[in-house]
Amino acid sequence: MSVIALGLNHQSAPLDLRGRFAFAPEQIGGNLQGFRQRLQRSAELAIVSTCNRTELYVGDSPDRLGELVEPAVDWLAGIGGVGSGVLRQHAYVLEGRAAARHAFRVASGLDSMVLGEPQILGQMKQAMREAENAGTLGTTLHQMFQRSFAVAKEVRSSTEIGSHSISMAAASVRLASQLFEDLRELKVLFIGAGEMIDLVSTHFAAKTPRAMVVANRTLERGERLASRLGGSTMRLADLPQRLAEFDVVISCTASSVPIVGLGAVERALKLRKHRPIFMVDLAVPRDIEPEVAQLSDIYLYTVDDLSSMVQTAGEKRQAAVAQAEAIIETGVEGFVHWLGQRNTVPLIQAIQAQAGDWRAAELARARRLLARGEDVDAVLESLSRGLTQKMMHGVMVELQNSDQLNRDQVAQTVSRIFLRGKLGNPPGSN
Repeated sequence: MSVIALGLNHQSAPLDLRGRFAFAPEQIGGNLQGFRQRLQRSAELAIVSTCNRTELYVGDSPDRLGELVEPAVDWLAGIGGVGSGVLRQHAYVLEGRAAARHAFRVASGLDSMVLGEPQILGQMKQAMREAENAGTLGTTLHQMFQRSFAVAKEVRSSTEIGSHSISMAAASVRLASQLFEDLRELKVLFIGAGEMIDLVSTHFAAKTPRAMVVANRTLERGERLASRLGGSTMRLADLPQRLAEFDVVISCTASSVPIVGLGAVERALKLRKHRPIFMVDLAVPRDIEPEVAQLSDIYLYTVDDLSSMVQTAGEKRQAAVAQAEAIIETGVEGFVHWLGQRNTVPLIQAIQAQAGDWRAAELARARRLLARGEDVDAVLESLSRGLTQKMMHGVMVELQNSDQLNRDQVAQTVSRIFLRGKLGNPPGSN
């Protein structure tokens, strides 16, 4: 078995293109099952989808993996509503060792927009659960994900890669502090109540703004977050009428269409008499229409806009990257070794079956001889000779029939198998 990874991320594709390929968690299982049916084979499948990346992992036998790349590209391009050629311009395809190394780096936060950010690990664990629930995970991908989690844990405990990281949440607060003199005078609106909004709201809460309001499609979840923050909730349907109340708007939902439109923001600015609004759109696809950024008195930032800020912080920890890479490489070697062992299982099973057939045949012949009254020692001698001849026959034929170019290699292989622990060159080798 081996693995391929087909994906696009913040380094290979712009925000709006990435948004076309974003999967909500509830969409992953059905899409995995649909793609497997389309392949008409039991390949292992998993999808990792975050604001920075969408990646399809496929596990199958090495000789068949190459056949799956083209169907995978066509399928994913269809999901995003673009041509396969467009996707290929922005996608990467990795196989075997390279695919495993990529997964391990992603889990460890080395391939993130925020170096060492911890959220991706939880997102990858969710991806594994979704694939498991869909029945598409399989032993190979399960091993790869579990080993990536173990490597990520070691990276975080053994290096400084995640220390003092400026996440998207912290970057949002820092930018707001540059625009407004005193965050304690602000009214902040959080649209959504997922993990990212949870993080951002926690950072803002530390600055004790005047008011914090949560607008979420699921009222109960929004109320839980608002209660923890000491804030209040509002209905998403009331957003256009109440937008003018807020100095800061942070949005991150799983909506497939924008929640905050240009018209609503224009009306809000008029009511605010053009007092500025700081907006952060952390969603992929976008929650806030991109045209909003062109309005005066609007300061709109997306996940990509925040990248330069968080990367600057990341450069301060580059000394830890080499240590993390070494840990990852050790993990990759372990996974590749496991794959190699797994790939030899059919051969081992075939050899054991063949040896079992030889043993059964010689035992049957020995029993017939004993039943006829043959001498026990002679029967045992015949049985041992028969087994030895059967085991050695293929080896002798291979040695005798090998040409000069391959004979030395065959002789060395046979020597390692049958003369293990012996010193000197194998007979017949130069």
